[in-house]
Amino acid sequence: MSYFLKLGFVLLVITVIASGILAYVNSLTEPIILENQRKAKAEARLEVLPEAATFDSIGTFNAENVFAGKDADGNLVGYVFLASLYGYSSDVKSMVGVNKDLIVNKIKVISQTETPGLGANCIKPEFQAQFSDKGLGEMKVNKDGGPIISITGATITTRTITNSIKNGLLELEKLIPAEAETSEEVTK
Repeated sequence: MSYFLKLGFVLLVITVIASGILAYVNSLTEPIILENQRKAKAEARLEVLPEAATFDSIGTFNAENVFAGKDADGNLVGYVFLASLYGYSSDVKSMVGVNKDLIVNKIKVISQTETPGLGANCIKPEFQAQFSDKGLGEMKVNKDGGPIISITGATITTRTITNSIKNGLLELEKLIPAEAETSEEVTK
């Protein structure tokens, strides 16, 4: 019996040491990972709304900031938000840039771990390009009567991206009047 207790104790010590080392390594790498994610989001914002020189937060959606993009003269050129929903096997996150009329300028899928060769094809530029110049009413996949052509074998991923953008546009419609009222109050 004492032999089994000794083995259990040795296993416990090894587990505690390994856990401590992992926690230490995590504490060293976490700030680096967060900084890289922040930079990737900033680059994606510039890519989906290249006319903007600055981005001002106007609210939140999906626990992420929604930004109003302004040109060098301070004129509003559009909005940027992070659209996210759970797809076939992971959260699919897309940065979405829209103009002042809430027509999609461009999207960029920035995070996904969908099935390689199927849903992972959502990162291809030709797939993402089909969202450009589409409004809220056009955010449907072709299998639902809309203009967005589904990725072969990955309709769930296509619907996920389309619905996440649709949800983001609906939330943006709610935020814009609030932002306009705030701007008017500041100028008064």
